[in-house]
Amino acid sequence: MSGPNVAAVQTPQPEEQLKKTRLEAFLCAHAGAQQVRVEQQQRLSGGAIQENWLLEVSVEGGAYAGRQRWVLRSDAQSAVPGSLSRAEEFTVLSTVYCAGVKVPRPLWLCEDTSVHGRAFFIMEWVSGITAGHKLTSHPGAQGDMRLVAELGANLARIHQIKPGQARALDFLGDPQQVSVQSCIDAHRGVLDHLGAFQPVLEWALRWCEMNAPEPAVPCLLHGDFRTGNYLAETSRLQAILDWEFTGWGDPREDIGWFTARCWRFARPDLEAGGIGSLERFMAGYNEVSSLRIEREELLFWQVMATLRWAVIAQQQAQRHLSGEEPSLELALTGRLLPELELDLLRLTGGLRR
Repeated sequence: MSGPNVAAVQTPQPEEQLKKTRLEAFLCAHAGAQQVRVEQQQRLSGGAIQENWLLEVSVEGGAYAGRQRWVLRSDAQSAVPGSLSRAEEFTVLSTVYCAGVKVPRPLWLCEDTSVHGRAFFIMEWVSGITAGHKLTSHPGAQGDMRLVAELGANLARIHQIKPGQARALDFLGDPQQVSVQSCIDAHRGVLDHLGAFQPVLEWALRWCEMNAPEPAVPCLLHGDFRTGNYLAETSRLQAILDWEFTGWGDPREDIGWFTARCWRFARPDLEAGGIGSLERFMAGYNEVSSLRIEREELLFWQVMATLRWAVIAQQQAQRHLSGEEPSLELALTGRLLPELELDLLRLTGGLRR
């Protein structure tokens, strides 16, 4: 969602012009305006699973009168199993926004595919940088202390939302059906479906079965809380993005995902997302939540995180190899597997002699 990271704009073709007219009518009706003109549409960088478009909009009349910058978020060409629909993600975003989590303000949902070709929702544009290699390239000697503390506090606010508190989230299913074993079974099922023979991943799956900790009280998880999925500017958190994998689960799962080596980018020495220390991150977290995580527990969830990312990498590569969605980005994601396998062996003691 960062302004500079956009693709070139093409001259609208007749079909595209028709979609633009329909979009303007939708925005006009929901903004309570007299007229809305979409002056520019620019594809934002990233978005391997969803598409994000920056809309430069001129609004006449109503509460939004003037020039506005909104983001249209829709499905990509092909979906990843387990991701939420845009209607479900819009509901999640609205819920966490009301809970005080720093997210772009959600505006309107559209499930009429004749407007844009796919379901989408509109949210306010927020400035900042998302690219993990940029965010982790120049942190201070002790990491980005303010940013990492804000991330900890906002993750804790997400985790304060419990099953039963928000009826609008009932579509997330029964939290009692979520467990370490169910996640392991799901990963194993994906590998079987893909026909992938991966001894290291099978080793890691068995290790997780044998070392699973006692479960914690379930709460709302972001599901993809990591560097690269938030916007930051001048060492401050601007917004948390990409909620398509939200669900109920163990709060330590989000912490393990955020601190896993695979999401530290240029600073593998900084355990909290490549931007700061684990201690500072947990200090921010504990300003909101009393949850404590022991080192052995964190190790387990870092193994689960690395294993999950390895399985997703296999899925992403298959989207390219099958011809469903030819993409260099998806193909390169599949090439991450050897590094992830090495991390798994290091974490689980599989390299010991």
